Amino acid sequence: MLACEFDHLIIGSHTLEQGAAFIEALLGVQLQHGGRHVAMGTHNRVLKLGARAYLEVIAIDPAAAAPSRPRWFGLDYASIRAQLRERPRLLTWAARTQNIDAAAKQCPIAFGPVHAMERGAYQWRITIPDDGTLICDGLVPALIQWDCATHPADNLEDRGYELASLEGEHPDAAKVAAALAELGLENIIAPVKARNARLAATIRGARGVCTIVTRNVIP
Repeated sequence: MLACEFDHLIIGSHTLEQGAAFIEALLGVQLQHGGRHVAMGTHNRVLKLGARAYLEVIAIDPAAAAPSRPRWFGLDYASIRAQLRERPRLLTWAARTQNIDAAAKQCPIAFGPVHAMERGAYQWRITIPDDGTLICDGLVPALIQWDCATHPADNLEDRGYELASLEGEHPDAAKVAAALAELGLENIIAPVKARNARLAATIRGARGVCTIVTRNVIP
C-alpha cells in the first residue's frame, strides 16, 4: 500500500469573485491570489490550511479558451453549474502521493489518466477522468504528485486556519472506504452510508470557530 496524504480542498464557484466573497463571509479571511490553469480553462484563489495543505476556490476562467475536453472536478456538468450559480460548494479534495502512477493502479476505483499540469512556477501531475466527473461524487480524491521542490502552501501566508476534519456520506460507503484504505487515507474520511452523497469540511479558524463547508449531491 502506498501512503497518500491530504493535499487540498477544492471548492467550486460560478465566478472567482463569488467564491472569494463566500469564503470571506464564511471564515472571515481573504483568499490569496492563485493563478490560471491554461489546459483546463480555470483559475483559482487559495488559503493556507497548515503545512503543505490549502483550500482552493476554483472557477471557469471567462477570459480563457475552452479546453478540447471536459474540465476537471465536474465543472462542465449542467447540474454542478446550476448548484454553483446558487452558491460555491465543496466539490472534492486532492491527495498527494510520491508515485501517482502506482497509486492510481493499486486502487480498485478508476481515477482516469494522469495529466501533466502547470501554473506559474508549479508543475504537477493529477488524475482526471476523461469525462471530468467527480470520483464517487467527490468523496474519493483526485491524486496529485507535485513535480517541483516548492509546494503551493509553502508560499502562502499563514493566517491561522487548518482543516479540522472531513466527513462524508455515500450510497456505497463500503466502496468509498475500500478505495480510501488502499491509498492509506482511511484516517481522513470514515464514510457513512446514506441515500445521497455528501461531503463536508470543518475548518478551524484564527477566531477559534469551526465552520463547515458542504456540498449535497441530489440525484
